[in-house]
Amino acid sequence: MSNKKNTSSGFNSSFGAIMAAAGSAVGLGNIWRFPYICGKYGGGAFLIVYFFFVFFIGMVLMMSEFIIGRRTRLTPGRAYSALRPQHPNWRFVGLFGLLTCFLILAIYLIISGWTLGYFWESLTGILSKIPDEGFADHFKFFASLPLRPVIFTVIFLLFCVFVILGGVEKGIERVSKLLMPILVVLLVILCVRSLTLPGASEGVAYLFQADFTKLGSEGVLAALGQALFSLSVGMGVMIVYGSYLPVDDNILKSSMWITLCDLLIAILSGLAIFPAVFACGQTPAEGPGLVYQVLPVVFNSLGTVGRLFSIFFFLLLVLAALTSAISLLEALTAFLHEKGMQRSTAAVLVSSLAILLSVVASFSFGNGILSSFHIAGLSIFELLDKLTGAVLPPVCALLTIIFFGWFMKKEDIRDELSNHGTIKIGWFNVFYYFLARFVAPIALIIVLVTGLL
Repeated sequence: MSNKKNTSSGFNSSFGAIMAAAGSAVGLGNIWRFPYICGKYGGGAFLIVYFFFVFFIGMVLMMSEFIIGRRTRLTPGRAYSALRPQHPNWRFVGLFGLLTCFLILAIYLIISGWTLGYFWESLTGILSKIPDEGFADHFKFFASLPLRPVIFTVIFLLFCVFVILGGVEKGIERVSKLLMPILVVLLVILCVRSLTLPGASEGVAYLFQADFTKLGSEGVLAALGQALFSLSVGMGVMIVYGSYLPVDDNILKSSMWITLCDLLIAILSGLAIFPAVFACGQTPAEGPGLVYQVLPVVFNSLGTVGRLFSIFFFLLLVLAALTSAISLLEALTAFLHEKGMQRSTAAVLVSSLAILLSVVASFSFGNGILSSFHIAGLSIFELLDKLTGAVLPPVCALLTIIFFGWFMKKEDIRDELSNHGTIKIGWFNVFYYFLARFVAPIALIIVLVTGLL
């Protein structure tokens, strides 16, 4: 099964494929969400459970999407029905995944715009002039402005479009091979500085000290949810990237490297953030509260070095956001291109629709001009955040793994895993199939029900 539009371009090397897929997986959630929930739910105790879920649930889903993509050389919009032509309704699973991808892109652009804005304010010295007690109000004011956050979002999106127009090899692969190493270097620099601060050991203990009394069932579910969230599964992106994989790429080995990169960057993020937070006498806060309200206080307390620290940190966030946003935009662009639309036209159309939804959602955040408009008791931003965080990705992942484990031909799976018989997979084939058919679906159902409740 093949598609000329997809097989004519793809990743030129396994390293490029790993960097691109790792870039998709590594995003804003790895930088601030993972460290916070890791500390909240028992540090090392959470890390042990998270490690298990990442490799035995998350990586299984990633491999499944890679196999579907490479087997068909199609986007999610056509891949499912190509594998089961006698049941064309499976195509709706792929279309549902692309819808999820679009909504995630819209909400992601908002947060990325905030991040780029804070990078600019760090670079120009604006953040260093704000008093410690003023950062909470500054964030609310900045996010509620009618125009400024939108300008930063548009600038961010234009760079993503520029990369996408370069194509898979000369755009996505080339940029990913550049940005991912830079991201790791920045993280290591921040870690070294953070760990050498007086009192940093308290932050390390917060992150790694195993306290199973804090874990509980809620912490276990949080670990599973984070594993799915951090690996970018359940939205069709990895199916698209799978369609670009070289025919001789070892899917198991590539998936392991991507998962290890994702895990490493999450841990490094914690080591960069929490030692500094505790060393400066601050209290960790969740999500935007940590990134936009607490950390600037930490940076200002470090004097001249703190401004440099702030610039590096927000640059790191911008790079992490870019690699993820590029993958989301590519998945949608590739789908329209597959339908016959020019790649440039598809990228511009998707970007225009995404920025339109982002602007509307941004205006509903905080004290924005649309903040009084609610759907089911939620603002547009809150509704998008809930749908893309707790509902749509688990549903898409569940439908995908059910299709993969129960409807896709075993010989097709084995053929892709073994690279047409050139790689010995032995017992792993049986173990992997068992995880995909039984363990992963049950875990996803639990996450979905819990998220809805």
